[in-house]
Amino acid sequence: MEEIKQNGGKDRRSGLILTIPLCLEQTNMDELSVTLDYLLSIPSEKCKARGFTVIVDGRKSQWNVVKTVVLMLQNVVPAEVSLVCVVKPDEFWDKKVTHFCFWKEKDRLGFEVILVSANKLTRYIEPCQLTEDFGGSLTYDHMDWLNKRLVFEKFTKESTSLLDELALINNGSDKGNQQEKERSVDLNFLPSVDPETVLQTGHELLSELQQRRFNGSDGGVSWSPMDDELLAQPQVMKLLDSLREQYTRYQEVCRQRSKRTQLEEIQQKVMQVVNWLEGPGSEQLRAQWGIGDSIRASQALQQKHEEIESQHSEWFAVYVELNQQIAALLNAGDEEDLVELKSLQQQLSDVCYRQASQLEFRQNLLQAALEFHGVAQDLSQQLDGLLGMLCVDVAPADGASIQQTLKLLEEKLKSVDVGLQGLREKGQGLLDQISNQASWAYGKDVTIENKENVDHIQGVMEDMQLRKQRCEDMVDVRRLKMLQMVQLFKCEEDAAQAVEWLSELLDALLKTHTRLGDDAQETKVLLEKHRKFVDVAQSTYDYGRQLLQATVVLCQSLRCTSRSSGDTLPRLNRVWKQFTIASEERVHRLEMAIAFHSNAEKILQDCPEEPEAINDEEQFDEVEAVGKSLLDRLTVPVVYPDGTEQYFGSPSDMASTAEHIRDRMKLVSLKRQQLRHPEMMTTES
Repeated sequence: MEEIKQNGGKDRRSGLILTIPLCLEQTNMDELSVTLDYLLSIPSEKCKARGFTVIVDGRKSQWNVVKTVVLMLQNVVPAEVSLVCVVKPDEFWDKKVTHFCFWKEKDRLGFEVILVSANKLTRYIEPCQLTEDFGGSLTYDHMDWLNKRLVFEKFTKESTSLLDELALINNGSDKGNQQEKERSVDLNFLPSVDPETVLQTGHELLSELQQRRFNGSDGGVSWSPMDDELLAQPQVMKLLDSLREQYTRYQEVCRQRSKRTQLEEIQQKVMQVVNWLEGPGSEQLRAQWGIGDSIRASQALQQKHEEIESQHSEWFAVYVELNQQIAALLNAGDEEDLVELKSLQQQLSDVCYRQASQLEFRQNLLQAALEFHGVAQDLSQQLDGLLGMLCVDVAPADGASIQQTLKLLEEKLKSVDVGLQGLREKGQGLLDQISNQASWAYGKDVTIENKENVDHIQGVMEDMQLRKQRCEDMVDVRRLKMLQMVQLFKCEEDAAQAVEWLSELLDALLKTHTRLGDDAQETKVLLEKHRKFVDVAQSTYDYGRQLLQATVVLCQSLRCTSRSSGDTLPRLNRVWKQFTIASEERVHRLEMAIAFHSNAEKILQDCPEEPEAINDEEQFDEVEAVGKSLLDRLTVPVVYPDGTEQYFGSPSDMASTAEHIRDRMKLVSLKRQQLRHPEMMTTES
């Protein structure tokens, strides 16, 4: 048997047309009955009141099957059926219908039955309400209708079940009190199907129905009045509206449930953070109180503190996340949870900020301790370096190196002063931090631990102060010694300079002090200048002697041997001896020149008042003798104690001086001759 169809057509009474196609195979009447019951249950009561027209297509079946089906209609739907049209094969049943006429059984059957050929069916039903199988023009796709019907029934079943479940959930949430809300076992079950999926299916089905009604299908099945009644578009819309309403309520229930769950999770996490920070976190900080006694010890404590901070950072990250979640819930503005949320947020913030403050305080304390020990170590190294300089004996080569060493010593001492001042500042700052470390910092009394730290800091500063004081005392002694050494070198340098000056005076005496004067007056002036020149040399010599005596005193004070006693002093004495010899020779020559020029000038002057003096032969002889002695002395070198010889001036200078003396001697000789032979003077005149 083929499918029983409600093909969407209607009879002239606007009743629905039901088509029962029969085949050659055996027809299962039970299945046929069930199928009829199902199809007749689909139309509305209003539609059923207009009655059905049933088309039994027996063209491919036997008469007894057709008769059985018609009789079965009496038992299944006698009230709904108004007309049964049996489509017979052409002249096939003519001999068999004589003993049974359906029209005679109308009263017993409750509906009219007519036998009709397919081409005569239009007498009872309009062609536009018949399908092509019966010569009509109605387009009908039974598989399309069946698929839509299955979708509709599935949607109806799922939506009805879903509505019951959502109503149960929503009503349970509405009726439950606070204690019932907390019993998540009763309310936290989920719907058996996804509401979104069911709603999407319903919307797609409704959209298809609306499209078929108003637009038709492109090249497919056209809409007929039966569609609205069989597929129940209003029912779909009603189910969708109910679903949307219940689903909206369900979403609110889920939101409230999620919010409560989230609040409980937040509360649980908050307590986890608080319990850890106030428990193991605080215990870790309580165990760390020292500051170390060196850079390495402070660095080790810092590394340990960084490990503690790393563990705290994980919980602080949880705090930040929880704070954001709480802020989001607060922004949602649910009045019933505001007080609880604010309380959780305040509790969490207080604990985290307190713990973070303790961590920061500890970190700052360790950093200050590290800086203090760093400054102390640098200062200790500076003191060691300064002490090393002071312990090494000073053996400079000259005064400049001593000045450089003294300057370096002063710079190191100044650097130590700066370092000690920096240590005091760092130490005082560290002590201030420790004094601010009240008992609340780590939840215990830290007086004993603080005393150990304070004693250590003060001990370091006192030790550095004592070491610096010892170095200062040693620097004072070294400074005095080095200043004496500077003075010693200065005396030695000045003494050597005095020797140089005396040597220069000697050299100037021998090379430039050569003239003996042209007359007695000039020679006397030269002698006076020479005596002043000798006074300068004497002062230079005395200055050098004083300096050398000072070096002896300084060497005795410094307990060292001066080089001046074996070098400068002999040089000074030697040069002075040479100068004295040369000076004495210069004086003798000048005195002889004065005597020579004075006697010569007396002879050469015309003095008639004293003719007897002029005529004295002894004067002439004396002038001649002095002149010759002076000439001889000019040719004799100055002989020093060591046997060396040195001449005054150059040979040309001596020759010029000798020539001048000879000229004077010639004049005196001529004067003598004139006095012996007066007639010669008369003749000449």
